[in-house]
Amino acid sequence: MKISLKPQHLKRYAELARLFWKYGKSDVVSELALDGIDKMEEPSSDAPRPEDLADDLERMGPTFVKLGQILSSRADLLPDAYLKALSRLQDNVKPFPYEQVEESVTKELGARISKAFGSFESEPLAAASLGQVHRATLRDGRQVVVKIQRPGIRKVIAEDMEALAEIMSLVALTKFGRQYQLQRIFEEFKHTLVQELDYTREASNMVTIGANLEEFDRIFIPQPIQSFCTPSLLTMEFVEGRKITSMTPLSRMEFDGKDLADQLFHCYLKQVLVDGVFHADPHPGNVFITPDHRVALLDLGMVGRTTPGVQEQLIKLLVAISEGNSDRATEIAIQISETRPNFDEVAFRKRVGQLVVENQNSSLGQINVGRTLLDVGRHAGQTGLFVPTDLTLLGKTLLQLDEIGRFIDPNFNPNAAVRGHVTEILNRRMKQQATTGRLFSSMLEIKEFMTALPTRLNKILDAASNGGLEVKVKATDANLFLSGFQKIANRITTGIILASLIIGAALLMQVQTTFTIFGYPGLAILCFMAAAAGGFYLVFSILVQDFRDKQRSRNRM
Repeated sequence: MKISLKPQHLKRYAELARLFWKYGKSDVVSELALDGIDKMEEPSSDAPRPEDLADDLERMGPTFVKLGQILSSRADLLPDAYLKALSRLQDNVKPFPYEQVEESVTKELGARISKAFGSFESEPLAAASLGQVHRATLRDGRQVVVKIQRPGIRKVIAEDMEALAEIMSLVALTKFGRQYQLQRIFEEFKHTLVQELDYTREASNMVTIGANLEEFDRIFIPQPIQSFCTPSLLTMEFVEGRKITSMTPLSRMEFDGKDLADQLFHCYLKQVLVDGVFHADPHPGNVFITPDHRVALLDLGMVGRTTPGVQEQLIKLLVAISEGNSDRATEIAIQISETRPNFDEVAFRKRVGQLVVENQNSSLGQINVGRTLLDVGRHAGQTGLFVPTDLTLLGKTLLQLDEIGRFIDPNFNPNAAVRGHVTEILNRRMKQQATTGRLFSSMLEIKEFMTALPTRLNKILDAASNGGLEVKVKATDANLFLSGFQKIANRITTGIILASLIIGAALLMQVQTTFTIFGYPGLAILCFMAAAAGGFYLVFSILVQDFRDKQRSRNRM
């Protein structure tokens, strides 16, 4: 594997190296085989705090702030203390000056702010890693918010991604990197970040998800003002309300929190399991409560997508977890995942079983469906199983959704919500699949099958009666299997020959001859010596072959 480090990225390499050294686990460091690094037996008194990681990522720039935001919801990779510390990066980022805002808006819209908008507030409503939003009014009086991308952010991210790619290619070679497929996770992070940089894609997501959720009267998706949207600027309807985290017990008494939380969870199940596209970043900073007590979902730059086949498996997995069926949950997780040569199925089944039982014994306020899915992913990685990204993204989304649901209703029970809505979800999927086109396609396939069936049956019966029916079995890696069987046969044959020599030598010991060795019949002793030499060689060859097989297995990991 060729790795070329570029001189222009030396500063970034040094920063990343310090970051890995400061927070890396000892086994990761030792696997990298860096000179002068000793494995720590236990953390020192001056060990970095989880809060320090958030500060360090913020100092390194917007790319790493975004990385911290994504890591803040990866309970399958980081401990709870780090998840909590990184969560502050979600909506607490330093804004950029208003002069740059004016310059960016003029460049994107081809007109000055005073010409394009009736009013435009200089103070931002919020600032994020990729951009910030300002409140404004269109010429026709409509209130909007304008999201402006940070100047030069695309170039900065492109350079950071290039440096990160080189570093990740090294980390991916470590035991930890192979175990958790860090190279694949990095590629997914890069893909997500590139998508979030295109605000026209976010505008399209808002339209799509808004249309899909029209039936939910208490869920609101602000819509974009298409004529004021570009890849680096997004204008959308203004949402009047407050963050979900600012709600007090008194304010929750103003509306039916149970119904609102249930509808929010229901709409997400529909997005994931029916529509195939869902809002994948519902952290508390992106969820507002409007004055008419609706939930507004903001920032649709990060969306997840699920195929019909994955949706079927996710439905089964959610139901199995919500009902405490650990065996079924384990079977489904294995079916939808990628197994590696070192996969320990017994250990995985045991861990998932313990996880589901713990969930069943928890009170309603402690049950967390999203965390359970992420824990399944973490246990899978530890035992040699790689779960698909869809499962991790769904776990992360439900983890955030569980938190929001309890802000609305402290007694919200996501397990009950899954069981309560799964029947309706299945009915929707059946109706969705029962389209006119699919029905006609199925009818044509049945017609072709029935038409060709008599001819095919006649050919099979004629071949059977004439002795010409052959069954061919194509095995994967057939040469490997044949080679293995040949080795077994050779060892058995060698063992039989050695046993024959020993038996023959024992019989010859009874025959007295003039030729002796050590006072015993010479021919019998020669047979014993040949059997001993052959036995030693056979044992040695078995040990060498087993060692080589283990080495090849490790190299494939």
